[in-house]
Amino acid sequence: MNVREISELRPDERAAIFERDAGINEIRDDVREIVDRVSEEGDVAIREFSEEFDDVSVGNLDVTDAAERAVEEIDDEIREAIETAAENIRAFHERQVPDDWREDFDGRELGRLFTPVERAGVYVPGGTAAYPSSALMGVIPAKVAGVDHVAVATPPAEELNPVTLAAIGIAGADAVYQVGGAQGIAALAYGTETVDRVQTVVGPGNRWVTAAKAEVRGDVEIDFLAGPSEIAVLADETADPELVAADLVAQAEHDTHASVVAVTDDPDTAEAVAEAVAEQVPGREREETIRGALDNDESGVFLARSMSEAVLFVEEYAAEHLAIVADEDEALLDRIDSAGSVFLGPYSPVAAGDYASGPNHVLPTGGGARRYGGLSVDTFLRSTTVQRLDETSLDSLSETITTLAEAEGLEAHAESVRKRFEE
Repeated sequence: MNVREISELRPDERAAIFERDAGINEIRDDVREIVDRVSEEGDVAIREFSEEFDDVSVGNLDVTDAAERAVEEIDDEIREAIETAAENIRAFHERQVPDDWREDFDGRELGRLFTPVERAGVYVPGGTAAYPSSALMGVIPAKVAGVDHVAVATPPAEELNPVTLAAIGIAGADAVYQVGGAQGIAALAYGTETVDRVQTVVGPGNRWVTAAKAEVRGDVEIDFLAGPSEIAVLADETADPELVAADLVAQAEHDTHASVVAVTDDPDTAEAVAEAVAEQVPGREREETIRGALDNDESGVFLARSMSEAVLFVEEYAAEHLAIVADEDEALLDRIDSAGSVFLGPYSPVAAGDYASGPNHVLPTGGGARRYGGLSVDTFLRSTTVQRLDETSLDSLSETITTLAEAEGLEAHAESVRKRFEE
């Protein structure tokens, strides 16, 4: 990774860094065709696409029983790790459950009620790596929210990954289907002979999954459109360059399209981080993937003229994962509004959040943190307001209501109030 000075970045270089996207526009037409075929042809289309895209002849689409068996069959150490992570994730998300409330507002009894959706779908990626952690992050918040039926779609294989299946089972999924990609999202959104239709679809995936979520949005709710993974590390001269580099390399192994950024106001730290990254990459199991991510135009070590310039940079970057490794990390956090999840201090690696600390790892990418947050219990809840007015409280508002109604030309609205006070 090269060290680049923020003040010398050209407009096109800044655009590459700050205008990251999920890369879905060029495949939207192909994805639309897949979605349409699944919605019209159901299981037949799923099996054809599984042959074409996954090179797998799928027998039973429903593999719920296999997930239940996997919980008992996997190595005890792995099962215990999954159960520990699940416990932490569940505890964190239980703190998010809102209480219904009713209060008096000068005679107006007003309140808010929260109700979970009945059916939710979670996409758990497969492909170049297994992601049991994504099963925990998607299913557990839905179950904590009170969703009655949580279905999981995960890519098919000649032999499904037993650890992923076990994680799905431990998380508490009610149904598991081996169907991946855009066809998996379509199956959840519209249902097939085997797959039950859901109301909300969540979970990370490749650009085909993301494009499919964009296509079905409106017919179902989704969490958000997530692109390749990303990290920004905001560091000062007290940061250990080896640890900063380790976090960058870790995030780079997700995908060749991942974005990894370190920002500092200290020239020596910048050079040391770049050198540490170069030293840590050789020999990694996913070295080719890591090098691809490090070579992206949006990846690099960026040198700021001051910590204020560094903060402005990471705020504009709006990272999925923001690590702050600095002496005054709490003060810096107070200046950050846009980040999916923040990791403070040298002993808070992003990997902790990816797996077991508790907060959700399904987070906005591509600057999405400027507009919304990550997956949570809220994703699976609907809110309903409730109100009860007595005669006195309605009378006190009657002139306000009728004046506004008539100003809008809605005379019957005004009359609906007046009728309640006719002698």
